[in-house]
Amino acid sequence: MFRDAFSFTSFTSLISFTSLLLLLSLSSCSRTVATQPGVVNFLIESMPTNLDPRIGTDGQSERIDGLLFDSLVELDEHRIPHGDLAERWETPDALTYVFHLRSGVKFHDGRALTSADVKYTFDSILDRSVTSPKRGAYVLIKSIETPDPATVIFHMSEADGGFLLDICRPAVGIVPAGSGSDFANHPIGTGPFRFVSAQQDDHVLIERNDAYFRAPAKLSQVNFRVVPEAIVRALELRKGTADLELTSLTPDMIPVLKSQPGIEVTEQPGNNYSYIVFNFDDPALAKREVRQALALATNRQEIIRYLLRGQAREADGPLPPNTWAYEPGIEHFGFEPQRAEQLLDAAGYPRSAAQNGMRLKVNMKTSTEESTRLLGTALQEQWRAVGVDLELKPMEIATLFADLTRGSFQMSTLKWIGVNSDPEFFEFVFSSKRIPPLGANRGRYRNAALDALMDRARNETDLEKRRKLFSEIQKDVAEDAPYVSLWYQDNICVHRNRISNVQLSPTGDYDFLRFVKAE
Repeated sequence: MFRDAFSFTSFTSLISFTSLLLLLSLSSCSRTVATQPGVVNFLIESMPTNLDPRIGTDGQSERIDGLLFDSLVELDEHRIPHGDLAERWETPDALTYVFHLRSGVKFHDGRALTSADVKYTFDSILDRSVTSPKRGAYVLIKSIETPDPATVIFHMSEADGGFLLDICRPAVGIVPAGSGSDFANHPIGTGPFRFVSAQQDDHVLIERNDAYFRAPAKLSQVNFRVVPEAIVRALELRKGTADLELTSLTPDMIPVLKSQPGIEVTEQPGNNYSYIVFNFDDPALAKREVRQALALATNRQEIIRYLLRGQAREADGPLPPNTWAYEPGIEHFGFEPQRAEQLLDAAGYPRSAAQNGMRLKVNMKTSTEESTRLLGTALQEQWRAVGVDLELKPMEIATLFADLTRGSFQMSTLKWIGVNSDPEFFEFVFSSKRIPPLGANRGRYRNAALDALMDRARNETDLEKRRKLFSEIQKDVAEDAPYVSLWYQDNICVHRNRISNVQLSPTGDYDFLRFVKAE
């Protein structure tokens, strides 16, 4: 144990020292670049994969979509639904939702929002006019009625206790009627910002919507610039050629930047969930003993301490402790390498002299982002100690998501941003009915008993009964280990001191940009 901690600490210390030298070397050769009041240059790690809010499910797409689009409802800090485009709604029975739209709401191109736009948004998902991984969330919609331009009536085939959560922002955004499959090239919403331009792997530019139905944003423009390398993002913040980033730097860079003049750091405990996903079509990983063994071979506390510098909380499941349905009594996989080896023996993978004492070889596809590469290196070291040879395959995020969607992987490590705060998440990622393109069950996980529980939870409208069902679901998922749960990472925003009123949310969304000021 001491040897593992020492080698890992030495490795991350070297990274930190190198970062420190690179950052400080700029102090004598760079000048701060002047920026325009009201304009923010926001550095992001990767390009959003699709800005059509009916389609995009990656973190960058959903967070930027949350600025461009509104939904019928939105959630407050306690995850309680409130009106967004819908001023109010009623449910005359368990199968009917009647929404009354706000008056005077307009799309960015000046068109008035009507019930026809709402109906079209959901119809285009359900009738496959667009190929959407979100379709599975709406299969219980039997029909949509629009008796007048301000009223939308959803008729359900079954009771759906999570329906309001499925239609909230940014789960889906309302698009203009007639928006086709190429809508992502120039998205038009009703949100606080409007789309201006985008260039693949370079930037997404948005500007304030002065006609927004709520108070307009303080910022006039946000330029999301794609900078894949964490060290380059840090250097740009240090020089002043960028203004802001959110939870995209390696933890060792934070104190270095914080000590620099003109830079501030804003922190907020986060709900965003890091995990390892398994492909159940792989014979080895389909064995529960192997998955549990890899969880037991992962020293999360060590990684959080040395790699994340304590800027995360260990997770046993996707649902954060501050949510209404959280179940604390689920299976906990601590660091138990001896038990991991016993499980691997039981699974039929003994140590082999022909493989230099190793048991099996697996590969993990990851993004090229630096913190992900460091995590992969840590896992390689930890898993090798129990006889598992881990090969890392870093790739660009768009390629990675394409491979995950079609099931072309053994394992991958990713983050869920925002959506894991609601228990409906379990159906979206673990139901056998939600394998892409109908959802995000990228691991092709199939569990008939769990499917039945999730069906019951979806049809149950009594809150306390739903809570008990989600408690069972969490226990079953934790024990079966379709994911290795890693941690909930803190949200940390490093920004120039010209940026003020930074109020982060636990979900790490970009909604705070509505209130930010840039001098």
